[in-house]
This record gives sequence, C-alpha cells and structure tokens, in this order.
Amino acid sequence: MEFIYLITPVLTWLAVGPIKFLINSARHRRWAFDLIGNGGFPSNHSAVVTSTATLIALREGMAHPAFGVAVTLAFVVMIDANSLRQHVGRHAAAINALRGSEAKVLRERMGHTLVEIGGGILTGMAIAYAIHSRFSAF
Repeated sequence: MEFIYLITPVLTWLAVGPIKFLINSARHRRWAFDLIGNGGFPSNHSAVVTSTATLIALREGMAHPAFGVAVTLAFVVMIDANSLRQHVGRHAAAINALRGSEAKVLRERMGHTLVEIGGGILTGMAIAYAIHSRFSAF
C-alpha cells in the first residue's frame, strides 16, 4: 500500500481546520473558537474527498476505476453536506426555540453552502497537487 493515499486526506483535514478557523476569525473580527466544527468556509468534508479523488487522478489517471469510486464518494459527501446537514441545522434551530434557554443549546450551523463546498473542492485539489508534486518520486 502506498501511504500517500492515506496521508493526503489526513493532511488535508489537518490543513483545512486552521484555514477555516482563521477565515472565521477574520470574518467575525474575533477568535472564533465557538465556530470550530461543522459548517464554514472551506468545507472540510469536500476538501478531504476532493483531495483523495485528485490524488488518484494525478497518480493513476482518470480512467482508473478508483477515480470513479472516489468521485462518486465525493458527490455523495458534498450533496449530504449541502442538503441533509442543512436540514439537521434547521431542526436544531426549531428544537432550540421549543426548549427555551434552560436546556442545552443544539448547534444550528451544520451544513455547507455551495460557496463553502466550492472552496473545499479548490482547497482539496490544491493540497493534493502540492503533495503529489512534492512526493511524486516516492
């Protein structure tokens, strides 16, 4: 097994977290520790699956069956991030309104917008390309 296929999504995940934190902090003009987690720009989920698909395309070619599987997985993850998880956030908002201020507040920001998913796609592609360029001899 070539460990680059495991290392690339892990490094992407580790890189996108701080990027998202810094962008959220700049947007809100404060340290955004309370915004760490699901949602935000760029989409961590989209970046991870895109980095994997991009690495497979660069190393094996787009005709390789693994690329088709990776792209399929990427679409499933991105559709889920955009639609299902946004509905979960709306449900959390409704539950928070019903329960009042005494109960533990559920996180309402869950899903991603298309812009956040697009940012994740571009970030994942860039990180995969950088890793492939650096370690292509291995």
